[in-house]
Amino acid sequence: MTRMKTLNEPYSKLSMRRRYEVWFLRLGLADGSGAWWFRYLLLNPGRGGCAQNPQGYPAQVWATWFPREGKPQTWIQGFPLNELRLSPRNAGPFLLEMGENRISENECHGALEIDGRRISWDLRYRSSFHVNLSSMGWIGFSCTPHSDALFSGQIILDGRAFQGESLGIGMQGHNCGYRHRNFWTWAHLHFPGAANGGSTFEALVYEMPLGLFFHRAVLWHNGQIYTFRSLREDVRDPRELIWKLRAFGRPDVRVEVDIRGRKGSVHHLPYLKTDCSGQFEVANDSLAQARMVLQLPGKAPEELTTDTGAALEMVGNAVE
Repeated sequence: MTRMKTLNEPYSKLSMRRRYEVWFLRLGLADGSGAWWFRYLLLNPGRGGCAQNPQGYPAQVWATWFPREGKPQTWIQGFPLNELRLSPRNAGPFLLEMGENRISENECHGALEIDGRRISWDLRYRSSFHVNLSSMGWIGFSCTPHSDALFSGQIILDGRAFQGESLGIGMQGHNCGYRHRNFWTWAHLHFPGAANGGSTFEALVYEMPLGLFFHRAVLWHNGQIYTFRSLREDVRDPRELIWKLRAFGRPDVRVEVDIRGRKGSVHHLPYLKTDCSGQFEVANDSLAQARMVLQLPGKAPEELTTDTGAALEMVGNAVE
């Protein structure tokens, strides 16, 4: 019997000298108090990460808290290769472990203690939709194994517990590449109150060689998939983290999307380059506000909004 490949399956081998691969989760809490972003990162495992950088561990776990009130905070812990366990390519089931931290197909666990702060999580998630958003072979890919994720479990920050069988909504993604892009914009929206269990919209734009740009957006709505390869940006503001775009698909499907980071809550994260030459800044708000207007053939426009189900991320500036 042929084994079914999952979108979480690793691409990296531990012998690869220049590669990043990341499994991440974005979770907006059901009580509206904030959102969490967790990252399980591999960086140049074949060369031991970026050894000359104190933050250049080959295996890393990130936890970022986006509170409704207050500034976002990030905690990062690195691990040597001898504490890393990764399921091999073309073999299942998927598992990544770093010390006490792990992620598999439908659950993840973490335990960090950094500068006197303690963060732990034990989460389970399920979904009905997944998508391979971008696939460029060895150059890299961006996929979403759980697009309309529903989370249960527990997160504890310095004794404060967030827990429940309906803990929150969001997504789980999986990205990989030879290098990071110099420019990208990415957004994921989850509208749980829509019909048939919820809707999601994910859009990605990034720079390609020869002055070209990749554009793609995918909408999951009422059990139907709509793919958009024509995107028009009306506003892209990395400073205030605002992205307004229109996406056009067939047959005669159109969406207008307005995503905005919260005032004073845009988080700037340092990412290391895979050639170890330095770092660059990523702007993210995983508790962004979003409004989407959907126009389907023969139907009145439908408006969807959320203030707990949106994430927006930007890097660099570019003119097409």
